[in-house]
Amino acid sequence: MMNENDKTEILEPVETPAENITEPSKDGRKCPKWLPPLVAAVCAVILIAAGIIGWNAYSGAKLAEAKEACATAADTVRNNANEYNALLNGDAADAAAVKAEQVKDSKTVESLGKELKAMAPEYEGCVAENAQGLDAATVKLNEQADWYETHEKSLSKAVRAVAESKAAKRLDDAKTNLTAKLDEASKLLADSNGKVADNATRDALSNAIDAANGLKDGNDPAKIDGARKTLEDAINGVNASVQAKTDADAQAAAAAAAAAQAQAQAQSTYSGVSSYSGGAYRRTEGSTSGSNTYRGTTSGGSGPAAAAPKPNLNGAYGCGNSCTGKDDGYYHH
Repeated sequence: MMNENDKTEILEPVETPAENITEPSKDGRKCPKWLPPLVAAVCAVILIAAGIIGWNAYSGAKLAEAKEACATAADTVRNNANEYNALLNGDAADAAAVKAEQVKDSKTVESLGKELKAMAPEYEGCVAENAQGLDAATVKLNEQADWYETHEKSLSKAVRAVAESKAAKRLDDAKTNLTAKLDEASKLLADSNGKVADNATRDALSNAIDAANGLKDGNDPAKIDGARKTLEDAINGVNASVQAKTDADAQAAAAAAAAAQAQAQAQSTYSGVSSYSGGAYRRTEGSTSGSNTYRGTTSGGSGPAAAAPKPNLNGAYGCGNSCTGKDDGYYHH
């Protein structure tokens, strides 16, 4: 029989909940079942956080890139717009003042007018706050930059066409005017031979004609106009010399006529007959060869003429001591 002291207490085993026991780990140790889900949850949180951080980083980088692209596009628009406006307010404005009658081809003026009517796009800039909006703004800004670049080229071409057409018209006009002046000068040179007061003027005209003939087919309207001006001056010189000779000849002719008339008057004699009768002296005019006669009688007597007092006849009508008496009672030279 066993003593009570010999009795051994048999303890029943304590059972651990199954949910708290996991399979042994590789190193033989056991871990609780709740740990793997917790680790997984933590990892998920970490992944989500990392994703958020990564997305934010990506979005930030994308936004920065969009801002930079939009700013670059905006700068391009401003530069192209400035070049276009400088042309529009400068050379294009000057060309717009040219009239159709001032150019060789009037279509160039029409083309320029159409270019000047083009409506420039309205600049908006980079006002969006997100990458998508900035990307859209960049696209629009690039289109505006292209518009300014294209129209700057087309406007420049139209301005150049007007300028070239105006220059061509000026050259044609200069040649036409010079040709007409050459014809006038050549005719004057031929017609003025022997009719100028100073023949040096005709020499100057001849030299001007030669110089103009050498320039009339040139391409410099300024030189052609200069040759025409030289011709005009030479023509004026010859015309003035012709007029001077004409005036001098007229004065000489008038002087000669006056001298001839004076000579004719000097050569003509004064014809007349002077007579004295009954104590009176009478002169009568006759032909160009006249004679001065004196007939005198005494009152109440019938003596000879020699007894009558002899008048003192001087000058063209007197006979001085050269008068002699005749039996007919008259005194004769």
